[in-house]
Amino acid sequence: MAKAPSETIYVLNGPNLNLLGIREPEKYGSFTLADVERLCAETAAQYGLKADCRQSNHEGELVDIIHEAHNKKAAGIVINAAAYSHTSIALHDAIKGVNIPTVEVHITNVHARESFRHHSFTAMAAFASLTGFGIEGYRLAISGLAAKIGAKSKNP
Repeated sequence: MAKAPSETIYVLNGPNLNLLGIREPEKYGSFTLADVERLCAETAAQYGLKADCRQSNHEGELVDIIHEAHNKKAAGIVINAAAYSHTSIALHDAIKGVNIPTVEVHITNVHARESFRHHSFTAMAAFASLTGFGIEGYRLAISGLAAKIGAKSKNP
């Protein structure tokens, strides 16, 4: 039986994250997007939640998915908007517009990288932002989101 919409969190990954495991492994590691999605599903399940994982290289599609999360009454959003974090007012506005608890996550520490990565429009719309923990940041983001929405761990 599928989880009720209120038990669903959306995990959104932006441009080039489909290349995880291939792209710059010295920065992003050897884990793939499938590994990230498995980690998210397992972590969400620990809180009685379902992770609906999506990836798109297209800004408008990510905006549409955020609107879908609202229409389906999602409990929360974890977003790694990748390069769009630093450029997309549209994603900022979508997150603000739907008023769903949102956590931004980045695999690398964007503040230790190029200066153009030091500003994030998505972070400004989220209640929290995690950077630099590798893919473990997704687990931390889901745990933080679960705490924010009052979901309790099913593991003692």
